[in-house]
Amino acid sequence: MRVTILYFAWLRERIGLAHEQLETDAATVTELVGELRTRSDRHALAFSDLAAIRVAIDQDLADLDAPITGAREIAFFPPMTGG
Repeated sequence: MRVTILYFAWLRERIGLAHEQLETDAATVTELVGELRTRSDRHALAFSDLAAIRVAIDQDLADLDAPITGAREIAFFPPMTGG
């Protein structure tokens, strides 16, 4: 499946990309993160602490164990704070 990955805030800074497209066979966000970690040292660093990362699948907040089958866009970002 071809999916667009979006990176926000410090994730974008650590990886050095705002977005990328890739082919994946991952079934869940966690499996996708495992694939992303192998792309580069920068990716591995950005995804080293999953407790500090939130995810949205097609603009809906999701858990790391959420299925991604059929997703077009997956966004990674730090926890949000309100104000």
